[in-house]
Amino acid sequence: QVQLVESGGGLAQAGGSLALSCAAEGSDFYVNSINYMGWYRQAPGKRRELVAATTSGGSATYADSVKGRFTISRDNAKKRVHLQMNSLKPEDTAVYYCAADRASWGTEFWGQGTQVTVSS
Repeated sequence: QVQLVESGGGLAQAGGSLALSCAAEGSDFYVNSINYMGWYRQAPGKRRELVAATTSGGSATYADSVKGRFTISRDNAKKRVHLQMNSLKPEDTAVYYCAADRASWGTEFWGQGTQVTVSS
């Protein structure tokens, strides 16, 4: 079906920047059908939450906590989605997961997750 391969993340100081990328790989049938791609995060002891998401039509949505600091972008041809994270805060520390769906909203497919740690 679809594998979501994440890259990026790591350690940053508060106020710094990090970038995440996610590429959809697998059978052409499924990969070419992907509409929704987004990033979620889960901090220790907390529920997984939406960070930012986009559809193939270009619409984007952001969690209130990251608006103005994070930017999601997408390469439809390559089925890649990027998350540029600026002005990082310690509360941004979490495992970040890429998600995708063939519908306009959903999480049919998940990546393995990548750690983002922001030190104060």
